Amino acid sequence: MFKRLLTQHKKLINGWDRLYLRLSGVELDPSCLISRQVLAQLGFANGSPGKISLSPQVKIEQGVVLHAWGGSITIKDNAFIGPYTVIYGHGGVIIGQDSLIAMHCRILSSNHTIPERSQHICWQPDILMPTTIGKDVWLGAGVTVLGGVTIGDGCVVGAGAVVTKDLPPYSIAMGVPAKVVNTRT
Repeated sequence: MFKRLLTQHKKLINGWDRLYLRLSGVELDPSCLISRQVLAQLGFANGSPGKISLSPQVKIEQGVVLHAWGGSITIKDNAFIGPYTVIYGHGGVIIGQDSLIAMHCRILSSNHTIPERSQHICWQPDILMPTTIGKDVWLGAGVTVLGGVTIGDGCVVGAGAVVTKDLPPYSIAMGVPAKVVNTRT
């Protein structure tokens, strides 16, 4: 009986979290699994709202932050987003199907301009830089993907790496900045 009550409780919590995301404007398939404390904000840019889209079988773990900032975040079929991952979609982020994003990752799609000393950094516009993560990609714990990067299909990126440049399909990369050390065969 306890197991049945626990299952019903989990379904109720998942239902509330799904409702929160829908009310926030997130497009999500009914088959998505959403954990507690997921924060999603569409934001506005140039008078238009951002867009967050979760395809079938996407699983979002606890504490994930999805901020479109007027841009877009698209997470494709069967992707897993680990706990406390932060995704900023100013310039657009696409995460391919069957990808595994481990805990505490950061995925960005913009950067700040660096002005002359006479100007304040915080007043400068963002540079929008679309970021694409291919299908069947594994980002290890704590990976940072900077704006404008494309990670090819089938890549593996080691824990703690900072991806600053494109990675060819099926690469294995690690380090700061991330460097290709091998290829999946």
